[in-house]
Amino acid sequence: MMKVNKIVIVGILVLLMATPSFATNSAEMSLKLGSPSILTLQSVLTQVEEGHPLLKGSQAEKMVASGKLLKALGAFEPTIVNDWELERLAKESKNESVGFNDTFVKMKHKSGVRGFAGFRFGIGDVRVADIGIGRSNQPLLGIAIPLLRGLNINPDHAELKKSNLADKQALLEIQQTRQELYFGAATQYWNWVAAWKFMEIQRKAVAVAEARLAQLIKQGSAGSIATFDVDEGSQEVQRRKDGLIKAMRKVDEEKLKLALFLWEDDPLNSPNNFKAPLFPPSQKNYSIHALKKGKQHAANARPELKMVNLEAEFNQIDLKLAENNLLPDLTLEAEPTRKPGEFVLGLGYRFGVRLSFPFYQRKARGELLQETGKAQQLKLLQRYQLKKITLDVENAYSAVTRAEERITVSKKALLFAKKLEKGERTRFKLGATTLLLVNMRERNVLHAAKEWITAMADYQKAQALYQWSTGEWVDGLLPSDTPEKKVKGL
Repeated sequence: MMKVNKIVIVGILVLLMATPSFATNSAEMSLKLGSPSILTLQSVLTQVEEGHPLLKGSQAEKMVASGKLLKALGAFEPTIVNDWELERLAKESKNESVGFNDTFVKMKHKSGVRGFAGFRFGIGDVRVADIGIGRSNQPLLGIAIPLLRGLNINPDHAELKKSNLADKQALLEIQQTRQELYFGAATQYWNWVAAWKFMEIQRKAVAVAEARLAQLIKQGSAGSIATFDVDEGSQEVQRRKDGLIKAMRKVDEEKLKLALFLWEDDPLNSPNNFKAPLFPPSQKNYSIHALKKGKQHAANARPELKMVNLEAEFNQIDLKLAENNLLPDLTLEAEPTRKPGEFVLGLGYRFGVRLSFPFYQRKARGELLQETGKAQQLKLLQRYQLKKITLDVENAYSAVTRAEERITVSKKALLFAKKLEKGERTRFKLGATTLLLVNMRERNVLHAAKEWITAMADYQKAQALYQWSTGEWVDGLLPSDTPEKKVKGL
């Protein structure tokens, strides 16, 4: 019986290693001895920010936005033209070659006004009717002014307005990608931490069962206990080893999922050489006031709603263009003649007013109907996104508060399980119970410890959900609100 008591004492010492206080001391000792470094949440998010290919890919949208702006500006850049034309004409009973060489710069303004300016050199026996220089040369000046359709709003100007919003669109896409990656990384990080803690507890439980079995084998060989107890101890060892193998598999699975967020330079990193930190204590930072403030912050920061608002700006540009296309095409023109034959006859400049419009305006009316319908859809989508964001914040708030309650309940359940385990060992010491009941009490402690670890991990994931829902990660990690500041136990 004294040997059995020694086994029980050894088991108590080993199980104590699973408690948070003992884990703190052992973690500090392991760091001093140079064990694997602790992987913090801040380091994970930093690697996501600096090296994740999806975030880098979204940041390349800024380059695309710059390209769109340059392309749109190209419609308004000056263009230099050199035009050489020659015609064979019958003149005074003989054939002559006459023509001109024009060199001019064409320009187009955002308002739709088009013009050009340059100089014309006559070729052969030509006559200059207006603004002549010498015998056959003249300056070139021309302008075309839209008076209705195309004035201040035209397809090229509309495309330029959209391209000016492309940089804002790229920024919102970066923010949304960052939000999703940070939330996914934080959630997976705490899944990995919880799996690591499960494995540690299960390994210690195996060590307790193996130490007990070794003593039981010695006692069984000496004939002091029945073989039945040895078999019971052997079965418990195998049961706990099975649980350890499952826990190790879970760690491997969560570790590989976490590795998708660990990027440095280009290669994919793996948390093989890191250990999980201690769980930080829960902080009661959430109140009704914080919920109201969180909703306001989310409505102003979340990129989803901003992207809908930006889409509405694009739609307004298209809507104004569609309304302008309903107007008749009335254009005032003043320019030198561009036909060689007319030029040779002495016609210098031409002036005119051109009016044109379709009878039914089907194309313009169809475009207007499309853009009007899209505007109504965007208004409804704005309402939906705003309500969804509000519900996301409320859901995250509920997750945090319920996780806090679960931590309290699971901790009490763990304490009661340990108390019952201690009592069962005392009864076993007095011979009032069996080894099977002691094993069952230890299993209950193991199960309660896992529930407590799950509650602690869920609390941290709920905090990450709250940060995501309120849009705290849109601009990346802030010095005043980093995960390392919240995780005091790291």
